[in-house]
Amino acid sequence: MLKRLLRHKSARIGVVLVGVVILVAILAPQIAPYDPYEQVLRNRLDPPSNSHWFGTDGHGRDILSRIIYGTRTSLLIGALSVSLGLGTGFLLGLVSGYMGGTVDAVIMRIMDIMISFPGILMALVVVSVLGPGLYNVMFAIAIRSIPIFARLIRSSVLEVREKDYILSARAVGCPDLRVMMRHIVPNCVAPLLVLASIRFATSILSAAGLSFLGLGAQPPLADWGADLSDGHRYVTTAWWVATFPGLAIMFGVLGFNLVGDGMRDVLDPRMRRRL
Repeated sequence: MLKRLLRHKSARIGVVLVGVVILVAILAPQIAPYDPYEQVLRNRLDPPSNSHWFGTDGHGRDILSRIIYGTRTSLLIGALSVSLGLGTGFLLGLVSGYMGGTVDAVIMRIMDIMISFPGILMALVVVSVLGPGLYNVMFAIAIRSIPIFARLIRSSVLEVREKDYILSARAVGCPDLRVMMRHIVPNCVAPLLVLASIRFATSILSAAGLSFLGLGAQPPLADWGADLSDGHRYVTTAWWVATFPGLAIMFGVLGFNLVGDGMRDVLDPRMRRRL
């Protein structure tokens, strides 16, 4: 799969972008030229220069250093929110699709109610109830992801559970748990990988939007959305303050989306012959 993925043109670009983001997050203390939280007011709103490649913000902080450390925040948000949404949605979708009947009807009606709300509206409601903060944003984004993963897994399970090898396993007396984990789950992994990659990008974008509104990461934490919010007031006087965090969000989201699209094409048997 990895070889086919690397032969996919757009996926190669996505892999490079994602690799750079991960590498920057890991090496942040080594490659950041300044302390991202150090305020030097005499350097306030300095334009890009040899001393500060991306300039400084309204508090005199180095924008490049804050973007570098902001990659850690964005990856943390994406990883935790997707993991929580994937884990919960996976269990609900697996049980719903395999058991069927009343269990399926109850779980799916709950998922339908959750997915009927616009994503940003649900996140705003959850954050408003729990209060602004980084981990509350992760929880809000994860709640939105649960019905999406659950419906995908349910549809995959409904397709797989009627296969001959599933019926044979049940006929010889295999317990339901063994049938689900040994025979059904491995055949549902491919669409999960694709959706998880795309939801990772969506989570980063949603968290940036909530931080822009002041509901996500709180100052002085380095975060792309919060830095973009802080810089929008200087758009006409100091364009670099908002531009570079915005570009970081764009390239981060683009990388994960390209990887997701490439994985979809690679894992789809109908597309595999073209690669």
